[in-house]
Amino acid sequence: MTIRDLEESGISDPDWHREMLQVLLEAIPSSFLLVNKDMRVVLANKNFITRSLRPRENIIGERLDKVLPPAIIERIDITNLVQEVFATRTPIVGKRLTYRAPGIPIKTYYYSIFFVERPAFGENVLLLFEDVTEQVRLSEEVRRVERHLACVVESARDIVLSTDPYGNILTWNAEAERLTGFLASEVRGETVFKVFPINEHTAIKEVLKELKAARPVETRELGLLAKDGNILPMSWSFSHIADETRNIIGIVAVGRDLSERKALELRLLQSQKLTSLGVMAGGIAHEIRNPLAVCLSAAQFLKDANIDPKFREECVERIERGINRAASIIENLLKFARSSPTAEMTSTDLIQVLKDALLLVSNQAKVLKIAISTDFSHQEINVHGNANLLQQMFLNLFLNACNAMPSGGKLSVTTGVSDQRVRVSIQDTGCGIPEKYLAKIFDPFFTTAPVGKGTGLGLSICYSIVQQHLGTLSVESAEGQGTRVLIQLPIL
Repeated sequence: MTIRDLEESGISDPDWHREMLQVLLEAIPSSFLLVNKDMRVVLANKNFITRSLRPRENIIGERLDKVLPPAIIERIDITNLVQEVFATRTPIVGKRLTYRAPGIPIKTYYYSIFFVERPAFGENVLLLFEDVTEQVRLSEEVRRVERHLACVVESARDIVLSTDPYGNILTWNAEAERLTGFLASEVRGETVFKVFPINEHTAIKEVLKELKAARPVETRELGLLAKDGNILPMSWSFSHIADETRNIIGIVAVGRDLSERKALELRLLQSQKLTSLGVMAGGIAHEIRNPLAVCLSAAQFLKDANIDPKFREECVERIERGINRAASIIENLLKFARSSPTAEMTSTDLIQVLKDALLLVSNQAKVLKIAISTDFSHQEINVHGNANLLQQMFLNLFLNACNAMPSGGKLSVTTGVSDQRVRVSIQDTGCGIPEKYLAKIFDPFFTTAPVGKGTGLGLSICYSIVQQHLGTLSVESAEGQGTRVLIQLPIL
């Protein structure tokens, strides 16, 4: 609004104009000085007077170099700058000034110098100083925090990637480059599906959908596609990024390479297999010796040329049954011992896996006078899994139950199906687990067995196998009251 606008609106009182101008000048948050050609101050606002710590009468009429702090006079040739503006009538705008006065911290100002000419006042120069010390400090603090966060992301030994809400990659740190071979420049702006194998795309879509709805997502194991075509096993933690209005503006994912852990798990699995095979060795030998003894006895009878035809047929049947029995035991033993480094998942009959594992442990149960009872709800229950790994898991659990009943007892194995999941309950009447140990039973190398009698890896491996099959494993036990292990797996 101009003076003419005010006059046209009916406000033409000069005193009112001066009063309003004074109010505006005092309200300006910057320091303001008006200087004449003699380099004397003709006008100063409240902000300048307050900061200079001098009364107004000691400022108005004084020379400029006597009014401004010596530190400013030393830093910039303010008198020459003012004279230059008088001479050229060209403003000097937005210059930065940093100085430290005695006893006070560093100050930062932006200053501007303007030429002003009015008939009533003549030629003057306006000096405007804006204190931006706090803004500069905050800006530097923000930059420091940004640099620190960038260093954290780049120095992390995990993959850190971020995307916009639609899954387009924005951040790709140094560890991601090292593991995959993709440079940040090659993936930035690309869809996240570029770095995940096709078989993981459905899972990634579900994750994006949940995060865009601000719903939490559990840690997932998803393969990551490397530039050379290899798929890296990774554990991913996902979270959404929200702005101050809680709108979802992006997604961040932190991935940890599981290659070493998978290799260690495989070595532990093979080690545990060897341990279990050693425990079973005596029982297997006895189990095979029995049918072989029957076969040998029947064969000796068959040497007699005068043997009764009916008895001859009975001997042949005994030899056939004995050989089939021994072959079945050996086949199950080979299935158990065979390595499964890739853990290939196929449709697997869980009931048959349970029967095979029980067959391998049956002789040890007889020796320890342990009665085995089974109650299978279905003749066949198919799951998506690896038969060798599942057999390894159940065998470990059966052997644990037998070891808990050295003086005999009962081992019960039951199954049930509900909500598209199969429940397998393994219950013994053994010594049970003290309450103080229950929280540690899945920890690797934790064991209460005497030295040399156990590795402490059995339950840890079982837990890992169940997780690999997207299932759950829980244990209920009380000292002196036996133990119940419950496994739940999704069914096909």
